[in-house]
Amino acid sequence: MSKKDDYERELEKLQIELVDTQAWAIEKGLKILIVFEGRDSAGKDGAIKRITEYASPRQTRVVALPKPTERETGQWYFQRYVSHLPAAGEIVILNRSWYNRGGVEPVMGFCTPQQHEQFLKDAPRFERLLADAGTLIIKLWLDISKEEQAKRLEERIEDPLKKFKVSSLDGEAQARWDAYSAARDRMLDETHSGHAPWTVIATDDKKTARINILRHILQRIDRPGSKSHKPDADIVFDADKCRDRLAK
Repeated sequence: MSKKDDYERELEKLQIELVDTQAWAIEKGLKILIVFEGRDSAGKDGAIKRITEYASPRQTRVVALPKPTERETGQWYFQRYVSHLPAAGEIVILNRSWYNRGGVEPVMGFCTPQQHEQFLKDAPRFERLLADAGTLIIKLWLDISKEEQAKRLEERIEDPLKKFKVSSLDGEAQARWDAYSAARDRMLDETHSGHAPWTVIATDDKKTARINILRHILQRIDRPGSKSHKPDADIVFDADKCRDRLAK
């Protein structure tokens, strides 16, 4: 049995488990919010695809908001995300989120230092309101080494099928690596909480990361009788215990 066969077999098993879990979540009226964050090219799109591949299209939404409009920049920062939050029985996946203000915006100068500081205070409060209203918040930071990121960014440019993955900010990901590391560390420190904890996923091996993301999500939803395995402790880390394992 090849490594590819092992991956496909485990992926199918986990996707079946996820279908059963979503059916249960719909029946129970759960509100599930999955936040995907991480460095450029860390594998967010690929992981999300494996989650949604067989999910209920009516109860599953992926939200990837564009740059805010002029009007939205004058709103309360979290306002444009509120209409996308899950109702009872829904799973909403944010492919990047309000945490743009925890990383990309301060590093690239798209927000002021004061706005960044205010965000770090407000995010845990906002998430507390969601959690108290019955929303299960699963926050994932996908981490990647500098070497692997450079390799993937180069592959994007060369692959015509990855045209829509290429961004004008891709070059900044490597040039500002240290600044992104510092912003990430502070964001994880100040917005990790009991009601909305961060989980870090090591993603240098894409397939292993996808398997473990599915395992972690199933573990967090915690359907009675679920048969999924625990995530690999070498791939999935609690954010408050993994500082020495984060890519620097």
